[in-house]
Formats: sequence, structure tokens, C-alpha cells
Amino acid sequence: MARLALNEFEAGYLGSKTSDADLFFDLGMMYASGRSVAVDLVAAHKWFNLSALRGKVAAKLHREEVASELSSSQIAQALQGARAYLAAHH
Repeated sequence: MARLALNEFEAGYLGSKTSDADLFFDLGMMYASGRSVAVDLVAAHKWFNLSALRGKVAAKLHREEVASELSSSQIAQALQGARAYLAAHH
């Protein structure tokens, strides 16, 4: 399932701090590792992508690693989720 909107956890996490590359990276790590949330590689890719767009070099590497585990359809879902986030929050 594509992540087109923030879920309650994400909204609370981002709402408690300034949204920047490090926060997006942290969300990517949480979804990739299953720390505090269920493992969701599509969501991890989305957050790593947003972090990479903000200049976090490590996010680019993690995004590539996660992408190697996803199908093209899942990558498309992650990219759609990132675009939706950017459209809604900028």
C-alpha cells in the first residue's frame, strides 16, 4: 500500500521536531529496521528519498539498499508517496 498521507505515528514524530533531512532519515531507518514500527520497506524508501532530496548523503546509500529489495511497483509506490508528501507540505 502506498504511503500517500502521514499516518498518526509519522505526523506525531514530525510534529514534535523540525522537519529536515535528519528526521526523514530517522523515519527511513525506523521503517527499514522495524524500530518502533512494523518493517515497511516502501515507507523506508520514501523517507530515505525525502532525506536524500534534502542533502543527506547516507540516505542515498540506504535508499539504494532498500530499492534492491523492492519490486518496480513498490519503488513506484514509494516515489508516489514522496511526491505526495512534497506536494502536501511545500
